[in-house]
Amino acid sequence: MRALKVFALAGLLGAAFAAQAAPQTFNLDPTHTVVTFTWNHLGFSNPSGYAALGSGTVVFDKANPSKSSVDVTLPVSGFDTHVAKLNEEFQSPAFFDAAKYPNAVFKSTKVQALGGDKYKVTGDLTLHGVTKPVVLTAHLNKLGMHPMAKVEAIAFDATGTLKRSDFGVSNYVPYVSDEIKLQITTEGEIAK
Repeated sequence: MRALKVFALAGLLGAAFAAQAAPQTFNLDPTHTVVTFTWNHLGFSNPSGYAALGSGTVVFDKANPSKSSVDVTLPVSGFDTHVAKLNEEFQSPAFFDAAKYPNAVFKSTKVQALGGDKYKVTGDLTLHGVTKPVVLTAHLNKLGMHPMAKVEAIAFDATGTLKRSDFGVSNYVPYVSDEIKLQITTEGEIAK
């Protein structure tokens, strides 16, 4: 009888541990997600624009990061440089052609732990009708109970670079830089 109790207790503890170690899905919060893209203008300045989050999820498995994934959609109409004329140009066929290609989509293909809460996130970015691999270096800022929402939450910062000409957006290269620097901060809450 005692062996049966020990076996049952071990089973319950194992199930509890497995539940804690299972991948968790988080819905990203558009009000706490900022995607900044920066370019060089004629060698003089380094302006920035912002991309608004349409939707996004992060599946995170801290015990086995290779089971983690990212899926994000950014509406091209949400690209904002804070310069009205430049925003219009970015929306036009000369650049991103928002009418024909309304979304930029990033879907991870591989997540690797780098140690110290850092991760290499490789994925496919589809932009302007072209899909190319992009690598992000991400840092887990926090994973735990959100003090205001009272739910499990996650937050990351990430950086990366891409060449806009890879996506068929090459106007004014090389005078306006081909390389675009990305800086991302995001947080999300556990999916219900």
